[in-house]
Amino acid sequence: MALNQSQKTKITKLLEDKIGKKLKNYGRETSYMPFLSKLIQDDEKVASYSFIHSIATTLGMSIYEEVSKIIVEDFSEEAATKIKIGGGISPDQTRVIAEIIEALKNESKKVNKEDEIKLVLSASKNGATFKKEGNTVDFYFKRKNIEYFIEIKTVKPNIDVFTSTKKKLLEWIVRKGTKVETICAFPYNPYYPEPYTRFTEQGLLEKGRELLVAEEYWDFLGGKDTYKGLLEIFDEVGKKFKSEILSKMKEVARIRYKD
Repeated sequence: MALNQSQKTKITKLLEDKIGKKLKNYGRETSYMPFLSKLIQDDEKVASYSFIHSIATTLGMSIYEEVSKIIVEDFSEEAATKIKIGGGISPDQTRVIAEIIEALKNESKKVNKEDEIKLVLSASKNGATFKKEGNTVDFYFKRKNIEYFIEIKTVKPNIDVFTSTKKKLLEWIVRKGTKVETICAFPYNPYYPEPYTRFTEQGLLEKGRELLVAEEYWDFLGGKDTYKGLLEIFDEVGKKFKSEILSKMKEVARIRYKD
């Protein structure tokens, strides 16, 4: 099951709307960068960098959240982005989560999501209170009565981000008070064609279950070749807007980087 025509149409429209809006509004948003302009000595390249960075910021992680929802919504009982998970966390549950993370970081134990779920759910719920931090889930869906709570991250996080993400994923299980699937997803692999390896990960996340990267994530959502299909859509949209993007870069260079 790869992307069907309805999904392709929705994803294409989403991308075209995002890029079209950026092309229309970009001139008013761009910042003047005189030092970089003088250093690089090529106004068009600086404009290119500025525009590409702006597109990346505009797309951010939200584009991946919205695409994820489009992929699963027709084949799931529920699907939503930016949901509030709610639920409380007790002092004992907080302690158990901290102990799990510390043991993984000092390598006194290896990551095992199934064991970790049992540990956090067996901790006492006494004194549980709501905590606003970590309450928002990037992407959620329910399929075949299994609930999935997903954090979509930038692809090269530092150790603090890996640690805080692990903590959040375990807290989501505690908040729900039952076994649910919590996942950290990276939309692509910056080390391709080599496997994803990041020294800051430190064995905190169980690969293939708790950590899904590139094809693993997209094909998990939509079936075999979903990732391949997504790249083809992005390529088609890029080709469609190529001349407009190049024109916008020249325009920005002309207007913004004059002496």
